[in-house]
Amino acid sequence: MTDPRSSAVSAVRRRTAIDALRRGAVPESGLDLLATGLDRFESALDAELDAVASGASVFKAVRGEYGSGKTFFTRWLGERAKQRNFAVAEIQVSETETPLHKLETVYRRLTERLSTSSFPPSALRPVVDAWFYALEEDALAAGADEDELSGAVEQLLAARLTEVSRHAPSFAAALRGYRSALAEGDEPTAAAVLAWLGGQPHVAAAARRSAGVRGDLDHFGALGFLQGLLTVLRDSGHRGLFVVLDEVETLQRVRSDARDKALNALRQLIDEVHSGRFPGLYLVITGTPAFYDGQQGVQRLAPLAQRLATDFTTDPRFDNPRAVQLRLSGFTQDSLTDLGITIRDLYATGASAPDRIKALADDAYVADLAQAVGGALGGKVGVAPRLFLKKLVGDVLDRIDQFEDFDPRQHYRLTVAGSELTSVERNLAAASSADGIDLEL
Repeated sequence: MTDPRSSAVSAVRRRTAIDALRRGAVPESGLDLLATGLDRFESALDAELDAVASGASVFKAVRGEYGSGKTFFTRWLGERAKQRNFAVAEIQVSETETPLHKLETVYRRLTERLSTSSFPPSALRPVVDAWFYALEEDALAAGADEDELSGAVEQLLAARLTEVSRHAPSFAAALRGYRSALAEGDEPTAAAVLAWLGGQPHVAAAARRSAGVRGDLDHFGALGFLQGLLTVLRDSGHRGLFVVLDEVETLQRVRSDARDKALNALRQLIDEVHSGRFPGLYLVITGTPAFYDGQQGVQRLAPLAQRLATDFTTDPRFDNPRAVQLRLSGFTQDSLTDLGITIRDLYATGASAPDRIKALADDAYVADLAQAVGGALGGKVGVAPRLFLKKLVGDVLDRIDQFEDFDPRQHYRLTVAGSELTSVERNLAAASSADGIDLEL
């Protein structure tokens, strides 16, 4: 039976999703087309997004082993946020590129990765420009004429950023400097000031002087700048900001002093979110169970462990999606097969030979392929989705669609080479073979 989601999908959305799977990647968009088993989260998470859109703030921790779908889940939730006109940013936590204990770097990555339903990363400049346009419209609506407009906008800017200026006065100063540079036709200075506003280091001293700001953004100033960004987003028509800090478990591998600082920074972020300082923010972190439960992770800092404590002793069917921590159980043989069937149906609706695809890659064949890929990874079905979907799309469905006489049961033998595996997948497959695994289907 064809998935009803597949029948009314634009060609662009379908192609974007299928192309990503063919590369072995999680699609950046179109996740609603592929979602299986997430319906149990929908009601609670949609209610939280709606609350954030109304001025609340939410912190969520997602736990799951490698391959359980954490990246898929957060991008799926991010798409639901964009449907509500949120801005979205996905940040990879990394010891070298984005250390969590340096919040100024986290803020910089946030502005670099900022996207909206209308603008890809970085959407910072369009958001700021839309904000100034909104201030001008509000000033004109309040009765200001063209001669008074500049002064009226300045008054509105000060009023809207009153709370922000208490914590980060340089945020408002940089916005004024950006607007002044644009008014004078000085594009290089405007771009430099906006870069400084986005947390970029090493901005030319002349540009900083023109805006009346000094130095580079620091750890504590980053929280004030985040507060300012939320204000600008709200006033420019966005209902909130959805931020993902992905792969937080990398903290377990850093030096103990940096790890302790990072864990404390995370605790500080959670407290600030819960205090109401960031209205309109939905903040998500992802990590493995070892990060949440192990002594090299959350349990190393007792106050953080208390804030993230969630009961997972019951059957996963009864997990509370309203809790601070969500558990992704990973794929089983049945759920992996269901996902493969969903992908096959989505592929078939845009294929040149949809009937042949459904006949040759029928449900039984999809199940056999899922089982074979899991076998190639040491029987670990839970970590198989990426490789399974890559093989299904690139090795099977593409060939059926292009070659009339191709029959996957006759002409295709699954081979998993070490070079196409991630390090985790390679470790799981090592027990079977160091080079490759051939499995008859």
